[in-house]
Amino acid sequence: MSEYVLISDSASDIDEKQVADWDTPIIPINYYINDKIYENKPDHSEFPVPEFYSTIKNGAKVSTSAVNTVAFIDFFTVYLKQGKDILYISFSSGLSATYQNALSAAFELKEYYPDRKIEIVDSLCASFGQGLLVYLCAMKKKAGASLEEVRDYAESMKLRICHEFTVDDLGQLKRGGRISSASAFFGSMLQIKPMLFVDNDGKLAAYEKVRGRKIAVKKIADMIAGEISDDLYPIFISHGDCTDDVNEFISLIKEKFPDREYVVNYIGPVIGAHSGYKTLAVFCVGESRGVARMKN
Repeated sequence: MSEYVLISDSASDIDEKQVADWDTPIIPINYYINDKIYENKPDHSEFPVPEFYSTIKNGAKVSTSAVNTVAFIDFFTVYLKQGKDILYISFSSGLSATYQNALSAAFELKEYYPDRKIEIVDSLCASFGQGLLVYLCAMKKKAGASLEEVRDYAESMKLRICHEFTVDDLGQLKRGGRISSASAFFGSMLQIKPMLFVDNDGKLAAYEKVRGRKIAVKKIADMIAGEISDDLYPIFISHGDCTDDVNEFISLIKEKFPDREYVVNYIGPVIGAHSGYKTLAVFCVGESRGVARMKN
């Protein structure tokens, strides 16, 4: 069996310790603060995450760009030159051009490395949901699974990764063009919190609006409880600098699932540029996405 490397990108919100523990190199995605470019690396060395959210709160203009084909070629070539095959798990194609650019890079590289395998998986996931899929694949790899076995496992599991989240700053959604100015203004006045998920096309979708943060956190707990598989997979949580809400969620869900492992990371700048300060997102393995919504 040829040696291979499992790679993902920084939309997965995997931190530097997990990169080392899971042996998963991360290709950084660029983001911009007031038109200055930064790389979203797992160690956040260019811009600490708490400072990033402070910058957002102060009204900075933030944006992101997909990893381009040239950047993928450069990143993949490092491992191909070492004689390694590549399995790359990408940020959802429903949210970014990153996946398509990776396919283009793989096509070009095949000409120069015809004996190497380059497999690209569209995760149809985002943030630490993508991170959860990468974690599951990394554990399979550590157990001795081949590239093809891990690729097929990723394909079989990706639509079982359930994403439940809420955002606090409607103004950030307005700036990103996702809601109107009027909706942001009146929603903020009324403390309206949209409840969102990632659908089977890997796109963001809203299913309900609730009034008040505590109700939103409880709603996430209820939805996760309705979706989660009986198998003892960990629950992954990412947040936009709101640890109190993370602790509130864990206190609610632990009553029902005391034996689960809870893994908590920041939402990094690439996702946070769009979701904003105090976003709370929770991810679990279920039988399929949307089960809890069908029950309600």
